[in-house]
Amino acid sequence: MPGPRVQFVLFDGFDPLDVIAPFEALTAGGDVLPEGLVIELVSAGGPGPVRSGLPGISLEAVAALDPEAPGYVLVPGAVGPVDGDPDAGDETIPVLLGRFAASEAMPLIARALDNPQVTVAAYCGGSLALAMAGLIEGRTATTHVLGIDMLDATGVTAVRARVVDDGDLVSGGGVTSGLDVALHLLERDFGSQAAHAVEELFEYERRGVPVRTGRYDGKARTA
Repeated sequence: MPGPRVQFVLFDGFDPLDVIAPFEALTAGGDVLPEGLVIELVSAGGPGPVRSGLPGISLEAVAALDPEAPGYVLVPGAVGPVDGDPDAGDETIPVLLGRFAASEAMPLIARALDNPQVTVAAYCGGSLALAMAGLIEGRTATTHVLGIDMLDATGVTAVRARVVDDGDLVSGGGVTSGLDVALHLLERDFGSQAAHAVEELFEYERRGVPVRTGRYDGKARTA
């Protein structure tokens, strides 16, 4: 029987580093687990190329986002200019995140959040997009430092931290925090040995201490 499914949600303007770094970390982690992890790039629209926010870089979604599949749904942020004129067609990060927040992906992610067999992990602008869509009001989360005040204004308890664990919602700060989120999930749900093996392979050390809200039930997934 295959291990839990890990779905990385692609959307127009996503940040490739938000996807590739944790994708590799979880792939390496899955290699040391008995039944592994089934890791896929998905989109709300189904299979096909999805352009990132960096010119010339697209990734191929292999399936549609399935909120009923047990496992994890990972939500990256966007990349682009911070400032610009949306009326002139500038695809700033706020524009990209706002478009994502209003997209058909959000009802699917809402269903994933309602699914007790799914953990949603969002980092950098990904958690801010969920907040803009009204999906995590009343929850505790973090995002990129530039979006903390906006996150707080949406009704989320915003925390300045590298990783925030709110049970079935795990969030991360800036771009490279996707690595820390991936390692935290490996350690929390499969044990420290899996996370440490990836840290050694990548020669990467996690930063900070995860903020835990106590919502996690402590029942590690088995694989």
